[in-house]
Amino acid sequence: MISPTVGPIVGFTTAQHARIFVRGDSDKNNAVFAGIRHRKAGDSQWSAGVFTRLSPEFDMSDTLVLHNLRSDTLYEYQAGWFATSSPGHTPETVKQIALQWPATVYTFKTDSTARNRTRRYVTGSCRYLRLTAGIPSAAHLGDEIFASIHALARQQGLDAVVMTGDQVYVDDLNIIAPDSDYPAITRKYRAAFSQPNIRSLMARTPTYMILDDHEIEDNWPANRSNGDTALYNNAMRAYEAYQCSHGPAHALQPDGRINRNLSRYWYMFANADIDWFVIDCRTERILAGRDKRMIGVAQEQALLKWLVNSTARVKFIVSSVMFMPDQRRDSDGWKAFTTQRNRILETIRSNAVKNVVFVSGDIHGSLCCQLTHDKSPDFIVHSVVSSPLCNTRLLPYANVGDLLVNTPLTTVGTGTYSLTLNSRVVSEDNFACLTITGQQLKVDFHNKKGRIIETATIALK
Repeated sequence: MISPTVGPIVGFTTAQHARIFVRGDSDKNNAVFAGIRHRKAGDSQWSAGVFTRLSPEFDMSDTLVLHNLRSDTLYEYQAGWFATSSPGHTPETVKQIALQWPATVYTFKTDSTARNRTRRYVTGSCRYLRLTAGIPSAAHLGDEIFASIHALARQQGLDAVVMTGDQVYVDDLNIIAPDSDYPAITRKYRAAFSQPNIRSLMARTPTYMILDDHEIEDNWPANRSNGDTALYNNAMRAYEAYQCSHGPAHALQPDGRINRNLSRYWYMFANADIDWFVIDCRTERILAGRDKRMIGVAQEQALLKWLVNSTARVKFIVSSVMFMPDQRRDSDGWKAFTTQRNRILETIRSNAVKNVVFVSGDIHGSLCCQLTHDKSPDFIVHSVVSSPLCNTRLLPYANVGDLLVNTPLTTVGTGTYSLTLNSRVVSEDNFACLTITGQQLKVDFHNKKGRIIETATIALK
């Protein structure tokens, strides 16, 4: 067997199962398969292995699912791919082949079902990796920060890494030579996800992703033109293969494999008493008319139902577009969809939902803020923004002057929601570490070297 060309990437992980992405490579004359085998750390006996046949449809990649795992347990695994000249082989029959597995042994840990334990997450967005003729130039700049995240994972442990958008910049050469075909877009994904530090991190830490505009085109869909149908279809096909495939949006089939038929990109996941709702802010927008909205009807209804019914002590909502505060000059964010944002806020307030935290990126600046209501003294909602993981010299960092802070956000009826900044605005490459301990959520912003450069503390109710 040969080591994966991209991956492995540990994705959606529960107490009983884990999804792991693997990419091989094409072979014009032979069938290509990928496989994973695993064992509990400390055991000597490997499992029989799980295999899948790879297809050019998904750029020779797939997500394999490990089942019947034990909670809160460290596992070791090996992953690789191979070609076979026998045309009749299936994922079941290749189990009989005597394979020499790649030497590298990776580890991951299943989720714990224990409530009220310390939980730790890293969030971040906007990782620019400049490509010239499909080859990363100065790739270490776009990969450096992931060495610091991986070091934090080894030292303190992470329940997950949550990437909140712009994991790739499909549109980075739009002015000179725009990429719109599937091979060119997947080449960017392969370059972005195969850099050594991010690769090492994702092979060992559950990683969740959601798209923002640059996975398609800047300010999508506002900048959509009549000729962008092929771009959109190819960009989403690549997104499904590399980001969505190992996440919770895919249901499982009766045979235990992921169902490749997708009905939506938004999803939910939970770690015992911590709930996450990850919003798709890009593919369901209605930009004009009486029903102008950021997210579709079904997604909004699911979000509101989740808010009311969740019994989690903390409820994180990932919005790749910053939910709050508003930018002074912006028609792309929630400021342009006030009616829908008001419905979300009123649902939280009228149902007295506690400990709601919006997690965002996008703006190339990081901060913490909180929202209160003049008629409901017990109402409070928080926002954590972390961006960028790696900026480009072509784009400025956000600063406090770009934002509407310490001011009313919106008014509904006779009540006013007012926003207060409770951190400085960080204007450099960074990631956020969210640590939930007891009745406190601590947010540490780390620079690319891993040093904490700003901290905010959120009291939980």
